[in-house]
Amino acid sequence: MILLLKKDTPEAAIRQLLAQLAVQNVKGGCVAGEDAILLPLVGETWRLDPTVLASLPYVKEAHRLTPAYHLASRAAHPDTTVVQVGEDRIGGEFCLIAGPCAVESAPQIAAVARAVKDSGAQLLRGGAFKPRTSPYSFQGLGEAGVRLLVQAGRETGLPTVTEITDASQLELLRDVDVLQVGARNMQNYALLRALGQCGKPVLLKRGVSAALEEFLLAAEYILSAGNGQVILCERGIRTGLSGGRASLDVSSIPALKRLTHLPVIVDPSHAAGRADLVQPLALAAVAAGADGLLVEVHDRPACALSDGAQALTCGQFARLADKARAVRDALE
Repeated sequence: MILLLKKDTPEAAIRQLLAQLAVQNVKGGCVAGEDAILLPLVGETWRLDPTVLASLPYVKEAHRLTPAYHLASRAAHPDTTVVQVGEDRIGGEFCLIAGPCAVESAPQIAAVARAVKDSGAQLLRGGAFKPRTSPYSFQGLGEAGVRLLVQAGRETGLPTVTEITDASQLELLRDVDVLQVGARNMQNYALLRALGQCGKPVLLKRGVSAALEEFLLAAEYILSAGNGQVILCERGIRTGLSGGRASLDVSSIPALKRLTHLPVIVDPSHAAGRADLVQPLALAAVAAGADGLLVEVHDRPACALSDGAQALTCGQFARLADKARAVRDALE
């Protein structure tokens, strides 16, 4: 970080400022110029807020040279993180995560689990707690849904992924392999801190209106609490310009891979909102360098209790999986 001080700044004021910064493990030294005094800062500068510093007496400008998301930053951690889930390496190998939006019954989740495994999916997704826009929409089976998901995962040998909406659910979700934070909870900081201490991989979805820096700072909450197993998920942002449910920010994939060492996967289902848009968005994401896809699949989408319009049939997912792997292979 660099501070630009007014030319007439007293030496006593500079010493006082440096003393205040030293408390935060930051130090610096002055370089006098013709029109201002340059004060380069080193140390834990990611803890500093440039807007606060710029408001101080004698400070003309404050410029950050390193990102505030220190632990998530590729600049500080150049090697790409690989998150190990069972035998699968998310970030090291292309990964397909598939399953229904919501677990509805034992036959339903079992049928979908078998189908997506046969198509090459490495992880099984399924919602038990469903935060919905309307209080009258299906909210999930809760604890019963968790049991059914875990059972289907064990029967097929697929690690499981499900959404957590509150830290009080951690014990209930102890047998789930990956905990997902939905877009609505991306900035639920109490939940993020709790997940930083859970010891499980966390799949963090981008909020519908979140800038990339906000997204990475949300990941920083988990990382700073001690959990380095974070998977980022782009799921579309709200623009009002799309023919689907949201606009898939394909540009965020290479941008995030430049900014962070964390693996980046894409959820084309929520961006699409319609099953016919899922495949083209998914293939675009793979071509842009996504480390994996998170796809909603249902054995009977027309009868689904949640998000049936965007769910692929098992056959449609099988065809998408083949095409996604072909695109990925063409890039290597």
